[in-house]
Amino acid sequence: MPIMSETGPEAKEEARFLITGAKGFIGAWTVKNLVERGDHPYVFDVDLDSHRLEMLLSPSQMERLSLIVGDVTRYEDVERAVVENGISHVIHMAGLQVPTCAANPLLGAQVNVIGTLNIFEAARAHRELVKRIVFASSQAVFGPEEFYGAKTVPEGAALLPGTLYGVFKQCNEGCARVYFKDHGIPSAGVRPGAVYGVGREIGITSGPTKAIKAAVIGRPYTIRLTGGVDLQYVNDTAQIVIRCAESKIPGAKVYTLRGSVVRMEEFLAELEREIPAAKGRIRAEGNPLPIAFDFDDSALVKDLGEAPRTPLAHGIRETREIFHRLLSQGKLDTRDLET
Repeated sequence: MPIMSETGPEAKEEARFLITGAKGFIGAWTVKNLVERGDHPYVFDVDLDSHRLEMLLSPSQMERLSLIVGDVTRYEDVERAVVENGISHVIHMAGLQVPTCAANPLLGAQVNVIGTLNIFEAARAHRELVKRIVFASSQAVFGPEEFYGAKTVPEGAALLPGTLYGVFKQCNEGCARVYFKDHGIPSAGVRPGAVYGVGREIGITSGPTKAIKAAVIGRPYTIRLTGGVDLQYVNDTAQIVIRCAESKIPGAKVYTLRGSVVRMEEFLAELEREIPAAKGRIRAEGNPLPIAFDFDDSALVKDLGEAPRTPLAHGIRETREIFHRLLSQGKLDTRDLET
């Protein structure tokens, strides 16, 4: 299904994208997609260490990035990046994951909530520039599977987060609604689930990606979760983020994403089919995620057209191939397998 008429080529031609958290996982893949289609994104992060970007982009592609050192918790850094570069679209991916928010709630709130407010405040102060904001929310805004009757969670279901990370994301969704109501700033919050692919190194749902890496190098690995999970290939997530940024649909939209809804044993079976060396080396143990995993994404499909949905086998295969390339180049970092 084609993208609806609200998104058009004119949006791409006019857009100057600022990506916060661009050296992070989804941020780096978003940059990759923008560069590969010919854009020149503005990369905003706290330092210039860009190992994820360098894993995904060639040296010549890296030269097409405009690198901006800045901290989302400092309003002046955000505003300067917007104004000095004439930014029209902000893709806000900067944030701290569940473990960090639990260990240091004040820091988690500072980055995940205040950082997001700084983005909206900069847009409010410079409405002549900023046309739209896309920000990373999460399926962590929902509660566990049993809260929803152990069935597909419909659009509009109650938000019952069980982690500070989820509460912070819920707060951001509420703030986005208010900024549209009070100031007319259009936005889209994107709620991914367990995103996997090259560059996923932090958090409990990084387990499937680490399992693929471990299988590539032939070493054992234990995924620390069981039960159901919504595995979304990161390239799909990045493409959806860009669609949301280029949409001209008004309001403060929030879209729940859906990938391959599987049980962990199904993932392990698929991994062994794609990488036979995984058999007997990769296993899963522990508790299921305290978040439902089977979600309806009909709002996204209605507004933006059929979403990209890479089959699990293909996503594992592509991730394996990139890891193999990095291994052959002596660039595969395996330190994350110890965590």
